[in-house]
Amino acid sequence: MNKGKLISIGAICILIVFIVYKAISGSVSDVVQDKYSIVFIDLFDTRTEITGYDVDEESFAENAAYIKDRLTYYNQLYDIYNSYEGFNNIRDINENAGVQPVVVNEDIIELIKFGKDIYYETDGQVNIAMGSLLSIWHEYRQAGIDSPKTAALPSTEELQEAATHTDIEDVVIDEVAGTVFLADAQMSLDVGGIAKGYAVERVVQEGREHGIDHLLLNVGGNISCIGTKGNKGDFNIGIQNPDLESEELYIETVPISNGVCVVSSGDYQRFYEVDGTRYCHIIDPDTLYPATEFKQVSIVTDDSGKADAFSTAVFNMTLNEGQEYISNHPGVEAMWVMQDGSIVYSKGFNDKRI
Repeated sequence: MNKGKLISIGAICILIVFIVYKAISGSVSDVVQDKYSIVFIDLFDTRTEITGYDVDEESFAENAAYIKDRLTYYNQLYDIYNSYEGFNNIRDINENAGVQPVVVNEDIIELIKFGKDIYYETDGQVNIAMGSLLSIWHEYRQAGIDSPKTAALPSTEELQEAATHTDIEDVVIDEVAGTVFLADAQMSLDVGGIAKGYAVERVVQEGREHGIDHLLLNVGGNISCIGTKGNKGDFNIGIQNPDLESEELYIETVPISNGVCVVSSGDYQRFYEVDGTRYCHIIDPDTLYPATEFKQVSIVTDDSGKADAFSTAVFNMTLNEGQEYISNHPGVEAMWVMQDGSIVYSKGFNDKRI
């Protein structure tokens, strides 16, 4: 066989390999067409929706089952109301406050380390050691919801006493022994300000490593994604209108892809009313009372854990403080909905909008 024929055969072989490769892997987005979705309400005390663009329903179901399994794992670890057989969680740490260190797994230690870092990064506006204070507001809020006519506020004295048991330095981590100890017997952890976002971030990363793609995860308004919608482009996220009586469901739309997330905190999510005044679940650590300046704060960035924490922190700040805070965090954008319904955007937010 002469040299010319060898070159021709070689070229044909290369072409065949290239065609087969494109047919099998080519542009995966070319074969990702169908949208599937599943909703459940048994995790993190909220509604969770998984939406995927997959080759078939069976493949989506397998991916969704993996995501839910991982969310269930984190939900049980970070639960402050229930204990589970086989491991210690946040509730078990609280039950042993002032008594003894509690052996926990690495994922709890990492969450608490993240919580302590966030405390200092937000100048104390997000404090996982505020459980004693938050539990008082939870009890009054629940009583007010159950019996609106007798809804009441906790006393200032009651709140101030609880606030003396919220020192973040009393949360003692021993990474060598794998333990967490609350040095104050009247302290308790409440990781509600960071747990959902942190869990979403971890699950998105784990899902990506598991080979999952083209998936959107929404855990009670903590929204993040893996990849895109394939050949359908980015995920378009509607930010909920905090005015629940309005016919307009969304007040803004933001495209996200590849791990970018949107997280909102607002006074419309969990609240009760006393004498016609609304008191939400977001407690300002400076006043010890619910924050009142905004209806909603939304954060767009590439880390759901930080977005969750930042939305709470900025909700507790004045507008000027929040704008300065966001400007000092590159890659983080914010949208404020004022009490009169007007909207204020951070400088780079317009680049995120549709």
